[in-house]
Amino acid sequence: MKMYDISMPVHTGMPVWENNEGAQPTFTRSTHEHITVTRMDINLHSGTHIDAPLHMVNDGKTFETIPLEKLVGPVKVFDLTSVEDGITKKDLESLDIEKDDFILFKTKNSFVDTFDFEFIYLKEDGADYLVERDITGVGIDTLGIERSQPGNPTHRKLFFNDIIIVEGLRLKEIEEKSYHMVAAPIKLVETEASLARVLLFEDWPE
Repeated sequence: MKMYDISMPVHTGMPVWENNEGAQPTFTRSTHEHITVTRMDINLHSGTHIDAPLHMVNDGKTFETIPLEKLVGPVKVFDLTSVEDGITKKDLESLDIEKDDFILFKTKNSFVDTFDFEFIYLKEDGADYLVERDITGVGIDTLGIERSQPGNPTHRKLFFNDIIIVEGLRLKEIEEKSYHMVAAPIKLVETEASLARVLLFEDWPE
């Protein structure tokens, strides 16, 4: 059984949303005799993370309402590295997307190690299509699943239909096929997101 870690490393100087200095994680280390303790200050949308509806919906559900069972199980990776600008319904119609699927999009984003203001994202009509297919969740290899869309319709339509959003994946070395995913978030309560370690496995035992 082969394992792939598709999470972003977390460190000072890592890529963060729009290169916002305030989003950079900071680590304060103190040592007394042989004991070292580190305090971390980090935005919950830095690195690989899972969004909850509260992120884009006033009075939306908070992170602890996402069932852990939905973050562990079969997942389909689709190679969309040929897509320019944004993922549309047309890009998705030929893919094997079925009801209850959890899908991950590998795009050109996985080959960029800095924040790209023109990152590939999921357009509104692409989100509409995923809602029609009644999927469980979608992940993408950038820090945000959408850009340049007033009102954030991609996020909101997915959230209003209980579709989980995972952002900040690293899929450069991942082939297009089915895997078993373990997306393990920090067990946070009453937040709009959580950092996560996301692993893919080949040949998961039945």
